[in-house]
Amino acid sequence: MSRSRAIISAALVSVLALAACTGGQPPKERPTEAGGSSRSGAESAAEDSGTFDPLGGTDPVLASFYGQSVAWSPCEVDGMEFECTDVVVPMNYDDPDGETITLAVRRHNTAGDKGRMLLLNPGGPGGSGTEMVTWASYLFDESVTELYNLVGFDPRGVQTSSAVECISDAELDAQLAMDIPLETDEDFESYADFIREHAAKCQENTGPLLEFVDSESAVRDMDILRAVISRADTLDYFGFSYGTYLGTLYADMFTENVGTFVLDGAMDPSLSMSEIAMGQAMGFDRAIRSYMENCLAGSSCWHRGSAEDGLEKISQLFEVTFSTPLRTDDPDRSLTQSLATSGVTTAMYSVFYWPQLTTALDQAINLGDGTGLLALADTGNSRNPDGTFDGNLQEAFTAINCLDYPIEGTLEDWRADGARMAELYPVFGDSLAYSEVGCSNWPYESARERLPIAAEGSPPILIIGTTGDPATPYEWAVSLSDQLENGHLLTYDGDGHTAYGNSLCVIDVVDDFLLHGTVPAPGETC
Repeated sequence: MSRSRAIISAALVSVLALAACTGGQPPKERPTEAGGSSRSGAESAAEDSGTFDPLGGTDPVLASFYGQSVAWSPCEVDGMEFECTDVVVPMNYDDPDGETITLAVRRHNTAGDKGRMLLLNPGGPGGSGTEMVTWASYLFDESVTELYNLVGFDPRGVQTSSAVECISDAELDAQLAMDIPLETDEDFESYADFIREHAAKCQENTGPLLEFVDSESAVRDMDILRAVISRADTLDYFGFSYGTYLGTLYADMFTENVGTFVLDGAMDPSLSMSEIAMGQAMGFDRAIRSYMENCLAGSSCWHRGSAEDGLEKISQLFEVTFSTPLRTDDPDRSLTQSLATSGVTTAMYSVFYWPQLTTALDQAINLGDGTGLLALADTGNSRNPDGTFDGNLQEAFTAINCLDYPIEGTLEDWRADGARMAELYPVFGDSLAYSEVGCSNWPYESARERLPIAAEGSPPILIIGTTGDPATPYEWAVSLSDQLENGHLLTYDGDGHTAYGNSLCVIDVVDDFLLHGTVPAPGETC
């Protein structure tokens, strides 16, 4: 089956905890304590209540950044009151006296001026932390928000911070619908030309910042936020999905500054780009099979027969839309293979999308109408009905990933990986392959080594893995908990991407950790 790269982000699927995927409910009762514990929330607050020196232990050349004062301004979002500010950081940490950039920060001051800061990141790379604060306010129980002020920031390169800018919304809309064949050598060369042209636009419209949106720099920004916003010796952090990678890097680079850390939907920092793609192919294959079984167990499934026959029909749908896009209720937009694949993968992020996917597949497979899958694709791509896009996830995603993952192998290796992926996971085929082609034609190369991280000497770090997670497979959470010297794994036996907010049991265990430092017992499962 022919496959396409819908946009230059190509293989790696955005590992983003979508707001719509979290159905946070307050825990009904607290479980009994299990395992050991770290400092309690009350103890930490007491320790941090004394005189704080923002320059303590920092590099003197960064004193102006760690010692800066910020002014908070009221900002209303969706009828809710927040406080907003900007924090100045170096664009290039190797040249701190050079150009600076700004980070947008939003705070929900529920715990008051003496409350602790819980820094949030929703994933991506490219997800907006300032946006996350608006819906996270409904996600966390009042007992948590009485102790912590929820704080979100847009990492460098993202949205309302100094951001990556590449193309117009209209151009992005067209790119997301593109089906680019990758069968022949000429196809790959055409794709490489496309990447180079796109990258040139990113360089022109973003400027020098494009070279410095790597995750390691973002983590150094986080430590400045600890000093400037939290004004505490340690950072409390809750990262979802790609946000777990930021948290892991922070624990490695600033181990002595780690406070209460929760990493939900964990990434394995030691994996290469090709290993990430293969893992996600496994995860999405596992998820679509779980969906198919669930669909057949109900009374309104679009398919009657075996699960394998149903999965084959989805594969055939992807093949058909490559050559003959389906009509939709928008006469100016057809359902291409890229959009069909995006629609189905979006639905794998949460079981709440599964009924919508069932209706959409019935429309597409049985009626030749792509309207439902197009709507799901638009949700996953943050596309509004008027053709505009919320944020700059698509653009920041590629720029950050290409700086985080060094290129390994050759085109022959990548094609072999794609063939193996298509053989092992035939529903999506090799649609998650070939990220290296994109990044090998990006103007800036990654200098980071992909290695295991132990964060020796850190306090307990809580890691959550979901057995049916498509974008960050459960195996990655197990691997990360094994790597971290003080990692503690909580398993959620369920489907969807990330767990907090989707299970009362998970909420109870995590909240006990946030409030009292209680870690789950070895092997604890919700």
